[in-house]
Amino acid sequence: MALEHADVLRAAHLARLGLNDDEAALYLDDLSRILAMVDQLQGLETEGVAPLAHPLETTQRLRADEVTEEDRREQFQRCAPAVEQGLYLVPRVVE
Repeated sequence: MALEHADVLRAAHLARLGLNDDEAALYLDDLSRILAMVDQLQGLETEGVAPLAHPLETTQRLRADEVTEEDRREQFQRCAPAVEQGLYLVPRVVE
């Protein structure tokens, strides 16, 4: 896919980026190389290759699921402007 100067300026406009012509020319070169690399990757045979979440075979270390702090809800809700049945009451913002 051939990328043109106008394409970069249009993408910058859609992303609400303020690029001048010189900056757009720099991005044109970078984006063209990125798209060329993507085209090269599209040509690779990936049939039967499982997707990876991480390149290393590691598992996430999880902490024990146990209570480590005391319940301080009453203390926190004492300074709230409005509380009912343990819930914070807030003004309605959507009609």
